[in-house]
Amino acid sequence: MSMLEDAKKQLDAAFKYANIDRESWERLQYPQKNLYCSIPMRHDDGTLKLYKAYRCQYDTTRGPAKGGIRYHQGVDRDHCEALAFWMTFKCAALNIPFGGAKGGIAVDPKKLSHRELERLSKAYISAIADFIGPDIDIPAPDMGTDERVMGWMYSEYRKIKGGHPLDVITGKPVALGGIEGRNSATGYGGFYVLETLIENYLDKIRLPVKEDMKVAIQGFGKVGYWFAEKCYKNGLKVVAVSNEQGGVYDPHGLNVMSLHKNVLETGELNHQGAKVSNEELLEMEVDLLVPAAIENVITADNADKVKARMVFELANGPTTVEADAILNDRNILVIPDILANAGGVVVSYFEWLQNRNAEGKTLDEVNKRLQKMMSYATERTMARHLEHRIPVRTACYALALKRISEANECLGNRDYFKN
Repeated sequence: MSMLEDAKKQLDAAFKYANIDRESWERLQYPQKNLYCSIPMRHDDGTLKLYKAYRCQYDTTRGPAKGGIRYHQGVDRDHCEALAFWMTFKCAALNIPFGGAKGGIAVDPKKLSHRELERLSKAYISAIADFIGPDIDIPAPDMGTDERVMGWMYSEYRKIKGGHPLDVITGKPVALGGIEGRNSATGYGGFYVLETLIENYLDKIRLPVKEDMKVAIQGFGKVGYWFAEKCYKNGLKVVAVSNEQGGVYDPHGLNVMSLHKNVLETGELNHQGAKVSNEELLEMEVDLLVPAAIENVITADNADKVKARMVFELANGPTTVEADAILNDRNILVIPDILANAGGVVVSYFEWLQNRNAEGKTLDEVNKRLQKMMSYATERTMARHLEHRIPVRTACYALALKRISEANECLGNRDYFKN
C-alpha cells in the first residue's frame, strides 16, 4: 500500500461526520498537479550527478498551495503526495486560506558541501519556478532544509522572475523578509494545543495536572526541542528525549536547556541519566508520548506496548492506520498531526501576510496570534470529538472536510446543475 493510500484511510471515518457533498469527497481522492524532474548538479570534485526532484499540489480549493521542501533520501512522488494531502487538511483544520503542497529532492543533505547545497537548492527553484508563485504555491522549509536554503531559493526565484516577490517563499531569514518566531512555531504551536487541552478539557483527556505530568519526546530537533523547552518552562516534567543517535531518561526530569546546549556544542545528548533507545522511549510509562521526528514510528508491531495516556503527534504521520486503531481500542487518546503540528504553517501564513502587506510583526505579536489560532482550532476539534464521541483525528478531519466542501459547493454541485 502506498503512503498516500494509507494517509487517505484516515479520511474514511470522517466522511459521515462532515456532512459534505459527495463531489467534494471525490475531488480529494487524487492530487491536482504533480511535477517531476531530474536536476543535474556538478559536485565540488567535478562529478555530475542527477537528482530526482518533486513538487505536488494536492488541493487548491481554499487558496494557493502551501507546503515544505524536504531533502531526504526517501523523497519520492508517493511521499510528496501524502505530505501534500496532510497539508491540505492541516490548513483547512486551522482555517487558513491555503491548499496543500509538498516537494523535495531525493538526497542526503549531510553528504553535500555548503557550495553543493547552494547549487542544488537554486537548481531546484530554477526547475519549478513556473510551478510556484505567491498566488499559486508557496514553499517553506521542511526536513533537511532551513532558513538559509529558503534564502537561496528566494534569491534564485527573484533572479528568474524579477522584482522582490518576498511572498513566494516562507521560512526565510528575517533579514530577507522572514518572520520572528518561525523556527519555534511548530513546537510552540503544539504546546498551545496541549495547553488548551489541559486548561479546558482536563477531565475529558485523562491526564494529571500539569505539575504531575511526565513527557517523553522522540525527536529533539527543530520541532521537538521547542516543544520540550515550552514544557520545561511551564512546569511539565520532560523525563526523556531522543534523536537519531538514541536518547536519555531521568525520572526526576531533564534540564532541557542544558541538553540543547550540549547538542549544539557536541552534537550529542550528554546527560547523567540513563541511556534509552528510540524504541524504548516509545514504550515508557509516561502521561504524554510525543513522536516529533519521522513517519511511521508507532505501528501495529509496537502500538500494544505504548503505555502513555496520550500520543501527541508533532511529526507528520508518526502513527500508522493499524496502530491508530489499536491505540483507540486501548483508550489512548491521539492528538493528530494535522492539529498538533500545524503551528509551522500558521506562522508561515503570518509571514506571507507580512510580505504582502509590507508590515513587520514582533515576536510577541506572532506568538500571541499563534496561541489564539491553535487554541481556537483545538476547541472546534474537541467540540466535534465530544459531540459525536469519535476519535480526535476523525473529528479534526471532519472539521477540515466540511470547510473544503463548503468552498467547493459555492461553485455548484450535482443537485444545483440537475435543477
